[in-house]
Amino acid sequence: MPARDRDPSRTGGPDRRASAARRSGGPRSGATSPATQDDLVVGSVPVLARVCGVLLLLAGLAGAAAAFPTYLAVGGVAVSPVQGPVDAVLSLVAPVASVAVGAGLALGRVPRLGLAYAAVTGALAVGRLLIELHRGQGSTTRPAVEVLAGDLVLTSSVEIGVGWVFGVVALGLAVLAGLAAFAAWGRTVMEDGGALDPLRPVLAGAAVLLGVGAVLSLALPAADVPDQVVTDPLTGLEVVVDQEGPQALLERPGLALLGGLLLAGALLLAAAVAPSLRPRLAAVGGLLAVAVFLLDSALTGLRDAWSSPDLEWTVPGAALLVLALGALGLTLLAWRGRRAPARG
Repeated sequence: MPARDRDPSRTGGPDRRASAARRSGGPRSGATSPATQDDLVVGSVPVLARVCGVLLLLAGLAGAAAAFPTYLAVGGVAVSPVQGPVDAVLSLVAPVASVAVGAGLALGRVPRLGLAYAAVTGALAVGRLLIELHRGQGSTTRPAVEVLAGDLVLTSSVEIGVGWVFGVVALGLAVLAGLAAFAAWGRTVMEDGGALDPLRPVLAGAAVLLGVGAVLSLALPAADVPDQVVTDPLTGLEVVVDQEGPQALLERPGLALLGGLLLAGALLLAAAVAPSLRPRLAAVGGLLAVAVFLLDSALTGLRDAWSSPDLEWTVPGAALLVLALGALGLTLLAWRGRRAPARG
């Protein structure tokens, strides 16, 4: 009898085995993508999460608009944060980040990353909002020296500008976005295979130390008035005379003091909780929010010292910049940190 032609599909020939390997993603099918390594699962994005993204987007736009018009008129002198192209770039760091993350969340992309960012940003915005309300409304009750956009001013008379209004609106929208993020978190389905779990204890310890250092750095002005050296005409001795400088974070009275305490507590809590958020990209969002806040604060102090001949950059201001870069490093570590896939 003539020999029958063998069917490769029945005998498990090379074509069928290669096709099966491609479908199953076996070891010979090439390297897998990061999303495949994470086994990322994203369910339907609830409407409340998209609303949170829209609020965060609007907060970023309002924050960007606040940088350019007159902020406050103190003692009849108009103060504006932006006085050149460098100031504009530094002032737009935080608003651009909020716009980018908010737009992604509104579109339903990696929702828990955006929710974590909005929650941390909103928590930090509560204290900042109280400080701004005191600065625009109650600072004249107890006049003191302040640094506003690089200008050393005495808050004996303060008139609200358009920039202050936009800034308060931006902070209010950030607080609302944070509340929406807390409400939408449990309804948002997003999980992975735990690729970051082995690194979470290290991230948590480093983030807590970073948060403590950041609070200590924020407690002192990032730009201050240098001490003046005066020569005594009678003895010829040089004497160091302390000059009144800007108030520290916890030296302001009333709402500003409450805002400073809330800001410090929210920063410590966010730094401690962010590395434990699941999935991995949620931890990235929380750490990114902390890093953006610290970077914005550090760059503001550097801008004030650079633009004013009466101020100098302080050690706490430089430490704040180093801590901000460290927070960015932790964010990058959480983003890139993955457990190596098991070998068969």
